[in-house]
Amino acid sequence: MKIPFNKPVIVGNELTNIAKTVLVNATTSGDGEFTRECQLWLETTLKTRKALLTHSCTAALEMAAMLCGVGPGDEVIMPSFTFVSTANAFVLRGGVPVFIDITPDTYNIDAALIEQAITPRTKAIVPVHYAGVPCDMDAITGIARAHGLRVVEDAAQALLSEHKGNALGAIGDLGCLSFHETKNIISGEGGALLINDESLIERAEILWQKGTNRKNFDRGVVDKYTWVDIGSSFLPSDLIAAFLLAQMQHAEQIIARRRAVCARYAQLLDPLKQAGHIAFEQSSAGNGHIFSILARNHDEQGRLLRHLRALEIGVVFHYIPLHSSEAGQKFGRVASSMAITDDVSSRLVRLPVFYELTDEEQQFVASSIASFYNGPRG
Repeated sequence: MKIPFNKPVIVGNELTNIAKTVLVNATTSGDGEFTRECQLWLETTLKTRKALLTHSCTAALEMAAMLCGVGPGDEVIMPSFTFVSTANAFVLRGGVPVFIDITPDTYNIDAALIEQAITPRTKAIVPVHYAGVPCDMDAITGIARAHGLRVVEDAAQALLSEHKGNALGAIGDLGCLSFHETKNIISGEGGALLINDESLIERAEILWQKGTNRKNFDRGVVDKYTWVDIGSSFLPSDLIAAFLLAQMQHAEQIIARRRAVCARYAQLLDPLKQAGHIAFEQSSAGNGHIFSILARNHDEQGRLLRHLRALEIGVVFHYIPLHSSEAGQKFGRVASSMAITDDVSSRLVRLPVFYELTDEEQQFVASSIASFYNGPRG
């Protein structure tokens, strides 16, 4: 039974919408009808002041770095247990990622370590909501207010997850979402910047439109548009947005199914957890984006990955911590012990989670893990 790690799915009018962009709207460039509909969906659903679709979450993070005014030598506090884009966006502006450890239960940034990492050069805090599980946003926003810092939520994995009734990505000054093929709601590539501080909206639109005031021209505020600031081509094609809108219209359905998949994994693998072979956290606060287990040590992680891959089960580790990477050591600095980050990274195994994963396939994954631990090598 060959089971991929991830499998994109069509759930509604994705292909019909794409055809409409060409045959009816006769336009496929950015900032078209479907782009505007997707942005309205995000603003209404997440209750953010302004949403701008981007060609990736990486682009959204790069825009956030510009809007925070990060420049050479400015420091940005973040976890090391995250994807490279979280740090790279700020390094591109000359910023210095300051890495701190995560908590053992959520794998999110440890808010208790933030204050000790703050220096006169600190510009922003970047909490990453790993697996769609919320960071301690009350503590993080409180620290940010006390020190005059920006909060940029890396909510790449967190669409429709909440913290105390507030959508993740819509709590800090800025939020960044991903619609990459591996996420819950997809458009192949794609992302969005959520602007929650109203004072940043006008400049965000300028950055988004290549540094021009084209949005004000479209509104009739100016009679021609021109270059007024730095910027880039951050907006996606309306073809991307056409696919994405159909996914958004079925978002609750998709996430409910993924949550059910994760709940079933927890049930199937509980005997191995109780026996002390593996560990995992199953948070009801997540959005079904990730289900992972912890092996007992790094050697066992490697052997388990090889065992499952030999059975054609798509499994991966997650991540090589940024502080231990070549670029992380070159561009960033460490501001706490990284013991939990190092430990989790050395033992974590991500299991296949996707909308069309069947009960039979999940049973095969669980049985294959059990065979590893109950067999000669276990």
